[in-house]
Amino acid sequence: MGEAVGAGGAGGAVHDGRRVLRSRYALAAVFAVHGAVTGSFATRVPWIQDHASLSAGELGLALSFTAFGAAVAMPLAGRISHRFGSRTALRGLLALWTLSLVLPALAPNLYTLCLALFTYGASSGMCDVVMNALGVEIERLLGRSIMSSLHGMWSTGALTGSAVGTLAAHLGTDARLHFALASATLTCMGALACRWVPDLQAAEDAEPPPRFALPPRSAVLIGVVGFCAVFAEGANLDWSAVYLRDRLDASAGLAAASTTGFMLTMALTRLAGDAVVNRFGAVRTVRAGGVCAALGGVLVVLAGHPAVAMAGFALLGLGIAVVVPLCFAAAGHSGPNASQAIAGVATITYTSGLVAPGAIGTLAQATSLVVSFALVTTLVCGLVAFAGVLRPGERNRPKAAVAPGRAGT
Repeated sequence: MGEAVGAGGAGGAVHDGRRVLRSRYALAAVFAVHGAVTGSFATRVPWIQDHASLSAGELGLALSFTAFGAAVAMPLAGRISHRFGSRTALRGLLALWTLSLVLPALAPNLYTLCLALFTYGASSGMCDVVMNALGVEIERLLGRSIMSSLHGMWSTGALTGSAVGTLAAHLGTDARLHFALASATLTCMGALACRWVPDLQAAEDAEPPPRFALPPRSAVLIGVVGFCAVFAEGANLDWSAVYLRDRLDASAGLAAASTTGFMLTMALTRLAGDAVVNRFGAVRTVRAGGVCAALGGVLVVLAGHPAVAMAGFALLGLGIAVVVPLCFAAAGHSGPNASQAIAGVATITYTSGLVAPGAIGTLAQATSLVVSFALVTTLVCGLVAFAGVLRPGERNRPKAAVAPGRAGT
């Protein structure tokens, strides 16, 4: 996916520079909308569990369909973007994602919830690939790291959605009403933001990507790092509230607040992450994050009070926050087709999301949630061991230019 070079001259350069900055801010808003859907959903998982009358194991199975849908659908994203152009593809996929938020709360049993979460996950995954590929392209145009801050906006959106969800849970609001209002609001916001994202089009003679792009070889090791981080992130988003409620007898409002605290840590770390990565490099940043996340996992496992567990979840968020953005950046800069490479890494990392809910729930059913989070703690130690594969993302990146009139309407 690429574009022709814009007109030369100082005036044209300034004009294009402004377009690129506007595109960056518009894409940041898209990331925030995408994150707000996730944050809204995560805080109401206990309500959904009670509404569908599910055990911990059944809830884990249902939640796994979110990542299963994403893993199946993400390899299709490159083809969709090639066919319709990045802006149209993003506009449609983002709307599908925001509207799908209403589905889980409507499901009365395990089977309908699995179907709802499969649809929810598929739309999320395809949108995720397209917007991250756009982020890599804009990063190339600017000549500096922006992926961490873009994901910081995702976390900010997730934090906002989580905060609203915490309030709704505290007030005892029916999640069907909560999700309907959130879905309508976010759909409108997403459509507005997409007006100014760059409309990248493949050259007319460019060979279309395969209909279903398997992960390239270069993506596999990068995906391993992302796998460890996404497993921990999914465990925290889907199970932290349940852990506090069932293990430590926290109230519904306090349990939902743990998800908000986790997302707050993630957001702040990602917003500051580009400066840290530019200073210390991706490898050292991820290794230090792995140590921090492991410490947080230990606190969660040993916690005898909700405050200690919430501190642990916050440290987990701090440690894993920049890992996924750096994985996507390394993938996007590792080959000529950013969408295909990111789809490959995303498929691997989100397979972790496929495994995490079911693994946590199944292990909790057989043993306890404490043992489940001990597994999370073990996996985040893998960030220290495998961080070296992110070095391709630190290589010099060539700049490109956006053709006039293509970055906005």
